[in-house]
Parts: sequence; C-alpha cells; structure tokens
Amino acid sequence: MAVVVVAAFAVAPLSHSSHVPVASATVPGCTNSSVLDGWTLGELANEVITVPADATNLSSVSAAAKEGFGGILLFGNSAPNNFRSQIAALRASEPRRSGLLVMTDDEGGGVWRLANLIPALPWAKSMGHYSASHITSLVNAAARRMAQLGVNMDLAPVLDVDASTAYPSATNADGLRSFSGTTSLVSADGVAFLKGFVGTHVVAVVKHFPGLGGVTPNTDYGPASTKAWSTVQATTLAPFRAAIKAGATAIMVANVMVPGLTGRPATLSPAVMKVLRNQLGFTGLIVTDSLSAGAISQAHYGLVSASVASIGAGADLILFSVPAHGSVMTLAHQISSNIVKAVGLGTITRAQLLAAALQVITAQHAQLCG
Repeated sequence: MAVVVVAAFAVAPLSHSSHVPVASATVPGCTNSSVLDGWTLGELANEVITVPADATNLSSVSAAAKEGFGGILLFGNSAPNNFRSQIAALRASEPRRSGLLVMTDDEGGGVWRLANLIPALPWAKSMGHYSASHITSLVNAAARRMAQLGVNMDLAPVLDVDASTAYPSATNADGLRSFSGTTSLVSADGVAFLKGFVGTHVVAVVKHFPGLGGVTPNTDYGPASTKAWSTVQATTLAPFRAAIKAGATAIMVANVMVPGLTGRPATLSPAVMKVLRNQLGFTGLIVTDSLSAGAISQAHYGLVSASVASIGAGADLILFSVPAHGSVMTLAHQISSNIVKAVGLGTITRAQLLAAALQVITAQHAQLCG
C-alpha cells in the first residue's frame, strides 16, 4: 500500500475477529459454505472487495457496509473522536450480519494510521534491535486498542528482508519498514509481531509476499522485479514460512514481478498463488496489495481488469486506494459487476469466487447459520 511518512507458541492458532460473531449454527447440516452457495454472483463478488476511505469520512463507505462488501480500508493519520460508534453503526447496517473487515496499515514508525487513537510503534528497523518479548508486548497493546475501536485487521507486519536504513520512498518500498537485512532476524521478529495479536481478535496480514526487500522502484509508483526466483526461494521466502508455521491466517501478495516465476505482477499471477498455496501450504486469506499501484497500471491493467485478474489468479480479497477523482463506490460497483461478468464468460469460475468469498467470511469469523 502507499507509504505515508508522518512526523512524528507451541503457538496457539491466531484468533482474529473484533466483532461479536453471529450465533453458532442452529440449522442441522448448515455450514458457511452451504449458505454461500445460495448467494447470488453479485453478493459473492461484493464479499471479495475492500472499499477504501479516509477515517475522517466514513460516510463515504456507508453504502459499502449496507451492500455487503467484504471490508473497508482506512487511510489517514487521525480519526474522529466518535470513530468507534461510527464503525459500530457500519457493522449494524451490514445486511446479513456476516461481518465486516475493518482494516488499516499500522506497521510502526511513519506508517501508522489513526495515530490520535492508537498508541504508535517504532519503525520495524528499530524494533529489530528489541527482544522478541518486547515486540510482542508493544504490538499487543496497540492491537488491543484497535479491537476496542472496531478495527479487526491490520496490514502488518512487513516480512521483507531489507538492510537499508533509509526512509521508504518512491525508489525504496521498505528501508525502515523492514526489521532487518538478515533473513533469520526478520523471521524471528515477524513471528514476535504476530504473537502480539493473539487473543486480541485482530487479524494480522503479513506482507509483501514473496518479498520486496531491495526492490526498486517502489511498486506503488512503477514496475519492479525481485531477484531471480531461485534466489528468492533461498532467501526471502523464509520469513513467510515462519509466519505460516506460527499460525498466520492472512498474507498480502505484492505487485512485484519475479524473474523465473512470473513476468506479471505477483498479485495477478496464478504461479505465485500456487507457490503460496501448494509449496508453502498456506490455507488462509490471500489479500492483494493495492491494485491502484503504478506497477499495475504500467503493466497495462486498469483497476477493474486487475481486480478480475487477481481473483482469477487465486487471490481472495481485493484492495485499492481512494481515487483522486470520482466516487469510490462507483469503482467498487464496477469491480463487482465485472467479476460477475467474468464468471459468465468463464474467466473466473463460480467455484473460485465461492472459495474466495468463503476465505473472507472465515477471516471475519462469521457464522452464517443462525
């Protein structure tokens, strides 16, 4: 996602949901999957889309909650004092009470949203010098506050391996956002960060698979490639393996190309999704990085076509940024309707869309059989 710099075990399964789930199943033989099977294509398409908003303008996404979109992505360094009640009202308006993912980018340092309401963390590079227990304690305090406010997904931690101590920029996606240039330290600190979410009912989304460390330019601004796939396998995959072993339930895929594996952005690549599912054995939610990124547009994809391609490739949840012009809900509706069209054309199968929607429902910890 776009970088904003502001002044300024045996591990138990990670439990993630900041809203009270719907009552447990009472219908014999009913499952979330069987309920979803009865949803329309439009309802399923809405479920796999996250609608962005500035935290000071939640009214812009009131329709997203009412129409059953899967989540909202909050930008901005501050939020109104009645933020918690506004989020509660959005949840209450969701038609099926299946849940709503309310997410933001709280990594530490200059990448920290809602800073007037949530206690900030240091840059990851600074935390790289802390003990694992200290990292876990700091994250836990922040995550508990997120949960109190109704935020139930955090797009963090960054598991990219990057030795740079520079501020993130158009030419450097990571720098201070990375714990270290040492793979083993990133793995250990990433797991420590994840442990901070245990018991808080906030979903941690580890990123940016398969690793952005040292990549230039920043994919928010243009196309970029990792090192050769053979090198990536031997180095930058390790922190993601460690996170999966530790119980991570959501992973963000980057917009980076991987020579030897894929010539298109990873968010649009079936080959990358297969590595995550089959080689690393990940069974949770696959989230895209922002499909509004320069790496996507300069690969000759618009936001809508990229969204269709990402679901077709195997992603479960689409992210994009607040547009500079026009209505965010207009974009969300265009994405949804084009996913439905893609199912009609056979570009995406109904089974793929069902599987993606089920992953989102699972991440919400919703129970549809009430």
